[in-house]
Amino acid sequence: MRKSEVLAAEAVSCLNKALMLLKDVWEEIGIPEEQRLQRTNTVKNHIQGLLDMMIAEEQSLKLRLEKSVESSRREIQQLSEELDLPPPQEDRGQSVLQAEKDLRTRVDFLLKEKSRRMEHLKDLLQQDLELADILGTPPSTVSPTATPTATTLDHLRQHLANQREEKSRRQVQFRSLRAQILDLVSELDHRPDSGLEVDLLQSDPDEFCLSLENLHTLEQLLERLQRRRSDLEDLSQKILVQIQSLWKRLETPPDQREEFNQKVQESRLSQRVQQLQSEVERLERLKMENLRSVSDRTREEIKEFWDKCFCSEEQRLGFTTFYTEEVSERVLEVLEAELQRLKQFYEENRPIVDGVQKWIDQWELLLELERKASDFSRFTNRGGNLLKEERQRTELNKNLPKLERSLRTQIVLWEQTHDVPFLVKGLDFLQFVEQQWKRLQEQKEHEKNQRLLKKARQTEEDMLYGTTVRTPTKRRFIGPSPSRTQNRTQSPGPKNQNQGPRSLNKTKRTLIPLVRTPVRSKPALNQDQPETKPGLTQDQKENQTQTLGSVASSYSQFVRDLSESNGQVQNLVLNSTDL
Repeated sequence: MRKSEVLAAEAVSCLNKALMLLKDVWEEIGIPEEQRLQRTNTVKNHIQGLLDMMIAEEQSLKLRLEKSVESSRREIQQLSEELDLPPPQEDRGQSVLQAEKDLRTRVDFLLKEKSRRMEHLKDLLQQDLELADILGTPPSTVSPTATPTATTLDHLRQHLANQREEKSRRQVQFRSLRAQILDLVSELDHRPDSGLEVDLLQSDPDEFCLSLENLHTLEQLLERLQRRRSDLEDLSQKILVQIQSLWKRLETPPDQREEFNQKVQESRLSQRVQQLQSEVERLERLKMENLRSVSDRTREEIKEFWDKCFCSEEQRLGFTTFYTEEVSERVLEVLEAELQRLKQFYEENRPIVDGVQKWIDQWELLLELERKASDFSRFTNRGGNLLKEERQRTELNKNLPKLERSLRTQIVLWEQTHDVPFLVKGLDFLQFVEQQWKRLQEQKEHEKNQRLLKKARQTEEDMLYGTTVRTPTKRRFIGPSPSRTQNRTQSPGPKNQNQGPRSLNKTKRTLIPLVRTPVRSKPALNQDQPETKPGLTQDQKENQTQTLGSVASSYSQFVRDLSESNGQVQNLVLNSTDL
């Protein structure tokens, strides 16, 4: 039995005892039955009212608990949805009071989780707002009043991590741009002309807005400053070239040039340009004071660039101002304009001009090798020059056509672009090359004809005066000592004896037996005795007499023999030329 049931039985027993006591008291007092009934009814009503009131209170408590349970369930459902949490599993067998207690505990937990998340969301949104302000990006669209889910918070944390990474990257870019811009501003003496430039130069770098627009503006500013520096450097270089040209014309001492160059190099770029311009103005004044000498030096430079640009004689004569005797500022300006034009042409077409010059240098080397090839004295040289010449000739024969093809391609493109021919000494490049090859061929033909003519003359002389024995030039003997040579000469062995006639045959192999013809312009001699050359021995005279007698037995026989001899000479000349 439950304790509550025992207490209920005791309450009934107490009520019965109380009623018995009241009955006894009423009897002792002598209260009539009707009054007893009334009093008993009053006790009953009082007890009944008390119990009804207690029952009503308990029932009211039950209703409140049930309402609390329902309210807690609805709140838990709402919080679970807001927090993206699964709803709790309830125990269906528990009492209303226990259920209300458990549900209230769950509600308290969910409320605390919601409060924690809201605080975390507030902190994350504050960080996002700061980063968005620094990076110039829109803030996060997450509502600061809505309960965030765990996924929402994770996404927001990842977004902040990306923002911090982007901030670091932009800070590195900003520091690099700022350092370069500050260097250029200092070098160029640049003054800020916009609010952004003022903020960049004067404000705290950590407070600078790193928006893409600002960074792009800084990049444009850097590019503008770099272009300005490049323009100033180009300008200073042009001015320096002008100064060097004026120095050269005015014959400025080297120590003054070095001093000025040192002073200019130590200055900033903007100051450097000003110093160069001042120097140009000073030199221009000196130039005007020395027009004659400056004009002559300008003419020398024009000659130099005429040669570099392969100008023909007609082109040079066409520039009449070059040959005038007038000395004036106008003439100097015309000369300088022509010099500037030649320099500009040379610089703009330097690859082609250098290529043509290279071709001319190699061509001159080829001509030199051809000249050496016609010199037979080179065969007596033991320095290995023949091998070197042959290697050079092979390399030139290989490289010249390649260079010609490359130049032909470049010149064709140049002519298509400029719509004018590229002239080399007054001729188109291809015509110039063909002219050089034609001249070389004509020179070879001329030399060949000269050799044939010389051979023919020599043959005629040999036929008129007799053959003169010509031995080839002996090379310098390089061998054993004179004493050993003498010993071998005094006692020749069988081997040397066998080699003697062979060497003699080799020497005689170059001799050409020719018939001798009588001299037509000599004084008349004895008709029985043929004419002989002076200085001949008696045996040679006899041989000559026999030869003439055998050959010139009749005029027709003499003509036939002479024709055959000339044919033999020409064949021998051609064979020697081919060799």
